[in-house]
Amino acid sequence: MPAIFADLAPLLSLVDIGGVLVLVGGAWIVGFWIEHPSKTRPSVTVLMADHRLAWMQRFAERDNRIFDSQILSNLRQSTTFFASSCLLAIGGVLALIGNVDPLTGLANKLYEEAAPKVLWQLKLVLVALFLVQAFLRFVWSNRVFGYCAVLMGAMPNDPEDAAVPSLVRRAADLNIRAAINFNRGLRAMYFALGAVAWLMGPVPLLIAAVFAIWVVWSREFASVPRQILSR
Repeated sequence: MPAIFADLAPLLSLVDIGGVLVLVGGAWIVGFWIEHPSKTRPSVTVLMADHRLAWMQRFAERDNRIFDSQILSNLRQSTTFFASSCLLAIGGVLALIGNVDPLTGLANKLYEEAAPKVLWQLKLVLVALFLVQAFLRFVWSNRVFGYCAVLMGAMPNDPEDAAVPSLVRRAADLNIRAAINFNRGLRAMYFALGAVAWLMGPVPLLIAAVFAIWVVWSREFASVPRQILSR
């Protein structure tokens, strides 16, 4: 492994390294910020957590719970869709890593000096890592939504039953954890798209990294849905 890094070091500029650090570091920082915001300015994720708890409380009081099962089924279908999409994308990226000739051929037309294949493979590995993270998050989210469904099914029909408050709290916590992992998967997909920009060079990577950070942040802290939720 050290020999590989030694071979790659001369091929990476400071802008390359800076772009990767901004992308990876920004993904971690904005993710932490979203999940641990200030009390005065909560994120959409935190605001929705309160509504998920309220959902479970209303669920326990309803006689007809078919509507709730349909909602949870739709949530699980979303995780399945995105997990399947990630698998397809991972397969495409791995195929390119195994045969980067199409990329090197395009680079020969765009640049006077074509980068070696190992550099193209390194750039694609970064994309693949984000996609793998997204896939694992979506799969786990689907699983946790399933746990939530089991607790919802175990909810007594009588709202006055002594077991209801505990089941409501645990079902809500599982629902919130599943949503958090789903959001982490979505964020990983955003940053995977940002990593694709590295194929065009270090400056596009840096620009895409900043743009991805802004997009993810704005969706949670400066979007119209947030304004609606925080009324």
